[in-house]
Amino acid sequence: MRTAFVEALCQVAEADPSVWLLTADLGYSVLEPFAERFADRYVNVGVAEQNTIGVAAGLALSGKTVVVYSIVNFATLRCFEQIRNDVCYQRANVKIVGVGAGYTYGAQGYTHHGIEDLSVIATLPEIDVIAPGDPLEARLATRAMLARQGPCYLRLGKAGEPLLHSDDPNFDRGRMIALRPGKDALIVATGGILAQALEAAEKWSTQGKEAAVWSAPWLRPFDGDAIVRAATEFPAILTVEEAVETGGLGAVTARILAQTPNPRALHIGVSISPELRPASLSQETHRAREGLDANGILARLQRLD
Repeated sequence: MRTAFVEALCQVAEADPSVWLLTADLGYSVLEPFAERFADRYVNVGVAEQNTIGVAAGLALSGKTVVVYSIVNFATLRCFEQIRNDVCYQRANVKIVGVGAGYTYGAQGYTHHGIEDLSVIATLPEIDVIAPGDPLEARLATRAMLARQGPCYLRLGKAGEPLLHSDDPNFDRGRMIALRPGKDALIVATGGILAQALEAAEKWSTQGKEAAVWSAPWLRPFDGDAIVRAATEFPAILTVEEAVETGGLGAVTARILAQTPNPRALHIGVSISPELRPASLSQETHRAREGLDANGILARLQRLD
């Protein structure tokens, strides 16, 4: 996803001289294409994320389109107040890009786990929140956020995420994307966990059950209309996110379903139980112990029978 992001960023920056890129001393082996081509619009502010957001807001209020790049938890949690006051409150044209979503940096421990960001940033006004499911969605999301005036948070995996779309999907602001048809249940997934959702649906099909799979790259604005329709079309809805259980995809979906004659609904997210968080494990191991891998998702689907 990182490669797709920086390629799209460079393409837009080539045509738009207002585009700047700021980093807090991260992005080595990723951001060099931009830094080399647009050196006068690239600033490494250093290990000072709060200051980076302030600099970005100042540039944005001077007419620039400013992209800030850092690891998920550094880009959001460390400088939450600056994002709230300097960016969102001012409606500043700042695009915050967090890399390492979920347990991407799992082996580096809880300090590097990017699991609370969706819940936290989604509480703020004015800001779009986008979590693409594969490199193609990441490219489209980058273009979409740069085309819109105002704050945006783009949540990315690190590298190696599989390409899940064969063609460019419609990437309308605030809309979900259907990837797989089905009738026995609907899986709605946001971010890089989308590949696991598709794999689980494929495994369930060998048992004679067909699950539809939708990607939900937009958490803000959220496609509530699609969830209302799904409530009448599917006997059950399962939401999946590599993020804490509270405040993200599962929470907003449940809030909408509570106002409808809804089907059965289940959710898989990161447990907020403290004994599960501090471990330094691979992303794959973290996903498995949280039930976020394909087998864990399949087990939830089987509970619907």
